[in-house]
Amino acid sequence: MHQVTLPFATMTDDEVRAALQKYSIGLTVEEAKKIEELLKRSPTVTEAVIWGIQGSEHCSYKSSRRFLKQFPTEGTHVILGPKEDSGIIAITDGPKGKRWGIVISHESHNHPSQVVPYEGAATGVGGCVRDVLCMGARVIGALDSLRLGDLKTDETRAIATEVIRGVAGYANPLGIPNLGGDTVFDSAYNSNCLVNVVALGLIREDEIIHSYVQGEAAKEKYDIIMVGKATDRSGFGGAAFASLTMDEDDHEKNSGAVQEPNPFLERHLLASTYALFDIITEKKLLDKVSFKDLGAGGNVCASVEQVAPLGFGAIVNLDSIHVAIPNLPAEVIACAETQERFCWVCHPDLTEMILSHYNKAWDLPSVAEGARASVVGKVTEDGIYTLVSKGEAVCSASSESITSGLQYTRPTNAPMRSFKEPVISYKNAAITVEGNTVQLKDVFLSLLSHPSYASKARVFRHYDKNIIGNTLIEAGEADASVIAPLRDLDRYGSVGPKTEWSRALTKEDQNIGVAFASGGNGRYGRISPYLQGVNALIENARNVACVGAVPRALSDCLNYGNPEIPEHLWALEEGVRGIADAARGLTLNGEALPVVSGNVSLYNTTKDGSIDPTAIVCVVGVMPDAEKAIHGSFKSPDSLLYVLGNVKDECGGSAYYKILESMLTMKKDSLLGANVPSPVFSEVVQELQFLTRMIQGGTVLTAHDCSEGGLALNLFEMTSPIRRTGGSIGYAVDLQPLSSALRPDTLLFSESGAIIVEISVKNREIFEKAASDTSIAYALIGKTIETPTIEVRHDNEVLLSGSLETFRQPWSSSLEHALGSV
Repeated sequence: MHQVTLPFATMTDDEVRAALQKYSIGLTVEEAKKIEELLKRSPTVTEAVIWGIQGSEHCSYKSSRRFLKQFPTEGTHVILGPKEDSGIIAITDGPKGKRWGIVISHESHNHPSQVVPYEGAATGVGGCVRDVLCMGARVIGALDSLRLGDLKTDETRAIATEVIRGVAGYANPLGIPNLGGDTVFDSAYNSNCLVNVVALGLIREDEIIHSYVQGEAAKEKYDIIMVGKATDRSGFGGAAFASLTMDEDDHEKNSGAVQEPNPFLERHLLASTYALFDIITEKKLLDKVSFKDLGAGGNVCASVEQVAPLGFGAIVNLDSIHVAIPNLPAEVIACAETQERFCWVCHPDLTEMILSHYNKAWDLPSVAEGARASVVGKVTEDGIYTLVSKGEAVCSASSESITSGLQYTRPTNAPMRSFKEPVISYKNAAITVEGNTVQLKDVFLSLLSHPSYASKARVFRHYDKNIIGNTLIEAGEADASVIAPLRDLDRYGSVGPKTEWSRALTKEDQNIGVAFASGGNGRYGRISPYLQGVNALIENARNVACVGAVPRALSDCLNYGNPEIPEHLWALEEGVRGIADAARGLTLNGEALPVVSGNVSLYNTTKDGSIDPTAIVCVVGVMPDAEKAIHGSFKSPDSLLYVLGNVKDECGGSAYYKILESMLTMKKDSLLGANVPSPVFSEVVQELQFLTRMIQGGTVLTAHDCSEGGLALNLFEMTSPIRRTGGSIGYAVDLQPLSSALRPDTLLFSESGAIIVEISVKNREIFEKAASDTSIAYALIGKTIETPTIEVRHDNEVLLSGSLETFRQPWSSSLEHALGSV
């Protein structure tokens, strides 16, 4: 059938809009007409669909690219910065070319998870995993940062439950441990949840496979091979859908833009591809291949993005692509985002080996109906990307013009608004706001009962956390998780070069620990998107330091509103600036902390408004001896408790103000505050260097960052049992040594980011001398006690007291109760 063309230049604006809607094309009227100018002719439907995807915010970063240039992306330990689908950071310090690296990919699947929560979250995990795999890596872990609704309606409870199930329902069958993240419940995400996923891999530097073709690819006429599930309609228009404002009225239509997950097929693809990596490596064929996941934009994206960086073209025959449904339109075959698919581009001498490997040795066609490996095209020298369907060219355009996308310099504008701290009076453990009084103990109990601040065991109990066997600190056991990725390399599956790998590893390398922490407080973004970005990085750097690891790199997922609204784009600009400033401020080894991977998710906006500006940052830390990592619970009664750093009047955007606002049934954000934590980078550097040195030397028994909930919540969290042991050690503390200028409630709930540490009595002199020599601010506030009780004083006044069980019961059960039986 002859491909329809769309003569946008001769259409009225209303006619263009109707055509774009009819064919599910993610372009504006102006963009559609720009495409016609670029082509110098009317585009076919397929071409318009391709540009709608490749020119989307999700693929082209057309509104955000100019801001992202602020990030530091290079450093001594950077093997690969944010140039491909995943970044790579070295965890060993051997000669270049032989270093071991952690591969990290950071992605969002927000809109799909709001529309079809289980499938959206599951396929978000799947796509991130494939991005890591396609670097030639073994996938070794995942993290998820979830921002879900307030759980006050059946809809928000159902979405939250299904998103959590979706994350577990994909990663668990793959045999990939969930290494942490964080989960927040807030009305800001009622209509637009955030599902941000990190996937992690392990690779040696000389075995990386890139996502762009070799220099000889055009001359040697490299083959293009599609591998995996048969292409269907699922996910068609997904990238464009991710770059549109959510509309509840389009819920049913949008559900078709969400992919359908098959984790068991993906597990088979992982295993078979690991085996192929071994063959390619052993035969020294790494310089004859490139490899890419079929993510946003499907077959077109995976093939054109491999040839465009070198100025090459390609001819792809859509009729050669294995499909699940007969007579699919050309644009669907070209661009559907069907899951569990890869694209190899290889020298013709390797083609039969790759086909035979998947189709015969691993019998892919018998694993899922229609699945297989198929040759679908060739790399060309002319720079023109051509799609052929039924003998007709349905796309013919330069590869570069397709992939360069549509760039904008959209205006930004800081909103005219001001914030102020609420007027709060405190007397005898009673808090009064606008004539209404609540008791401090009741505030603390309400804090413990809020789903955002209560135990998240209800979330991570669904996840396999130690399935590979090298997890030393699991999700929920400390501020960060810790693995020893270089122990027993054969645990990662398949045979081949691992024997040589193991011989090359020193004992020191095998002992290396890697820590991961991910999160970001969106409430801060309501006041200052800049400080929200700063704190997202600083908090997670503190988190990895609290287990004993030195921060080495970061990835980010930037979740913001509609970039066409100047105030929303300003929030993105400020968030990026905050992360960039913090990354340059944390010169832990004389270098900025590099950004090696990331994702931008825009249009997180509905008719109810925009989400909070929410930058999610994942920090990777490295420590020389994984066995010295410490979890976050008290180790011994009669230990000394210190606070590192200064507690300041910084409750803006805090959990404390949120709880007060709810208890007093006040208007939303009437107690938001103004004083967002403002870290001093030089002080943070000193604290992190001191803390990691003290942990690795065995002086510090336990450490916990004071973020959401301040000292009150984070001290209590340190009483938690770990893997059903402990949990009976209490504490008695006095806040008077911290600051006489602040009210007791401010000292308790400020989120300044001070760090609580547990020290044995015998190490007191060592610790205090080292802190004084380093000019670190510290205060001895009390001790752990054998009785399972807590007591918090401020000089002669008792602020909080009671049995651990009194406080643990609401903390451990409230999330279960809030989710209900949905």
